[in-house]
Amino acid sequence: MRLLGCFGDGQPPIRPMDGMSTLDAEAVARRIVELQVEHRDLDDAISRLSIQSGVDELQLRRLKKRKLLLKDQILRLESELIPDLNA
Repeated sequence: MRLLGCFGDGQPPIRPMDGMSTLDAEAVARRIVELQVEHRDLDDAISRLSIQSGVDELQLRRLKKRKLLLKDQILRLESELIPDLNA
């Protein structure tokens, strides 16, 4: 029998860090997935635009900036799911 995570994806269940409820942790995990999908879609759009001739460079730069912002948001949210370790 396979252990299913909160998304039924075979990943271990989300364990909340101290002070975070399971529902909060699952909401954060869902938001991470949403951002990852948007990030991947932007990556595809940027790749397609990059190979076209006469592409709007300003639009391309804005898409790349948005992609970086998404990555930063993903990393920040992922760090919220990691419990603080008392050294």
